[in-house]
Amino acid sequence: MEGRGAAAAAVEQAPVLPRRESRRLPDFLHSVNIKYVKLGYHYLITHLLALLLIPLMVVILLEAAQTDPDDLRQLWLHLQYNLVSVLVCSAFLVFGATVYIMTRPRPVYLVDYACYRPPPKLQVPFQRFMKHSQLSGEFNESSLEFQRRILERSGLGQETCLPSALHYIPPRPSMAYAREEAEDVMFGALDTLFRNTGVKPKDVGILVVNCSLFNPTPSLSAMIVNRYKLRGNIKSFNLGGMGCSAGVISIDLARDLLQVHRSTYAIVVSTENITQNWYFGNRKSMLIPNCLFRVGAAAVLLSNRTADRRRAKYKLVHVVRTHRGADDKAFRCVYQEQDEAGKVGVSLSKELMAIAGEALKINITTLGPLVLPISEQLLFFAILVAKKLFNGKVKPYIPDFKLAFDHFCIHAGGRAVIDELEKNLQLRPEHVEASRMTLHRFGNTSSSSIWYEVAYTEAKGRMRKGHRVWQIAFGSGFKCNSAVWQALRSVKPSPDGPWEDCIHRYPVEIVDGFPQPPQEQ
Repeated sequence: MEGRGAAAAAVEQAPVLPRRESRRLPDFLHSVNIKYVKLGYHYLITHLLALLLIPLMVVILLEAAQTDPDDLRQLWLHLQYNLVSVLVCSAFLVFGATVYIMTRPRPVYLVDYACYRPPPKLQVPFQRFMKHSQLSGEFNESSLEFQRRILERSGLGQETCLPSALHYIPPRPSMAYAREEAEDVMFGALDTLFRNTGVKPKDVGILVVNCSLFNPTPSLSAMIVNRYKLRGNIKSFNLGGMGCSAGVISIDLARDLLQVHRSTYAIVVSTENITQNWYFGNRKSMLIPNCLFRVGAAAVLLSNRTADRRRAKYKLVHVVRTHRGADDKAFRCVYQEQDEAGKVGVSLSKELMAIAGEALKINITTLGPLVLPISEQLLFFAILVAKKLFNGKVKPYIPDFKLAFDHFCIHAGGRAVIDELEKNLQLRPEHVEASRMTLHRFGNTSSSSIWYEVAYTEAKGRMRKGHRVWQIAFGSGFKCNSAVWQALRSVKPSPDGPWEDCIHRYPVEIVDGFPQPPQEQ
């Protein structure tokens, strides 16, 4: 700052010399920002059909204005003498319009959503985390040092939370405490959702709950039905073992059900349970989840009612799912198993990032034609053809997804995941800010993390009408799933949001992977 101030002072004191008028043309190659040329090309190609139709419509209107009234009268008489033909054509038009209206997919609206905000008493600063790990007596010195290094490079901050069972010494990973964690996070999010939307629980016709590692009997969905006294004919589903991308899978299932059941609400609850799934062993590949996963949940209210469009925040545009489970390495890269001592944990393969990259490539290749402007698709196709003709000597072209989306919500699985997507998709730091800050403040909350990221964007006041949001998540199996939403209005954060008490302190600066503590402004 001192150097910058001195430079500014030197500029102010320097004498102002008269500028010579240049007789040369500007160097357009260096003075014009190429991204604006590309953007203009995108607008030209995308709206080419409209640009061609406008002159055609103008010509038709001019010709109609110059037509003699007698000619129009003769045309009307001709149609009267061919009444049968007119009626048949009209019947076909009405029938076709009816079939189109009846068979087209019903729009699915996101009325609102809520994310669970853990109380401060559940926070685990790094020092407390390491102290409790040491006092538990379950880890050797090598494992403790490994966890310390993972924490420091994880991108997590000092305010992430663990369930109450893990705050005891020794920890209490019992079924009772696991149920308590599930009730706290699910009911906490749902209470906020019902309060903010004014929707009565009896009006909900579809319920989808996803939690990968905790599947008690009765199910988590049954716990919600019991707590809120949902109606007896509700269509309820409980998805287990589907990993961190199950939130998008649940949205896809709810969308399909809303195509069948008319005029109803669907609630999707996405969470993970840590209490009984903490690893108390010394295999390093199983210790990583201990350092990354934290408490969190999200509840989403969807509707297919036309009347809800006026108050809804978003409209669901696309869902694209990619499953690599047929490949053995992909199937085992995130694997729950016992270690040599018989202790259960989730093992992460060293090939995880490579497998995730392959799944991502397939997913975005499928998603691209649905969302990319025609200009990007033509450019990609042209370079692909040139690559084939010139035996691969042409560099591959990566489509610019920044032209298709305004906001990117990348699953906050870890710093490495966010770094790789930022690099491979050629994103700017502001595009991954929501993901990095969610990881810093809440940690990896599994399938609900993408909703904390949407909430961050809203809390920053960046969500405008017409903006497109890309949610992308990875999960065991191995899966890569995407959901695309379009904002129906300039969205403001709902009351009691997850960032309500701390958004003024974000974003924080992360230097060399070490998160700096948020500063009060």
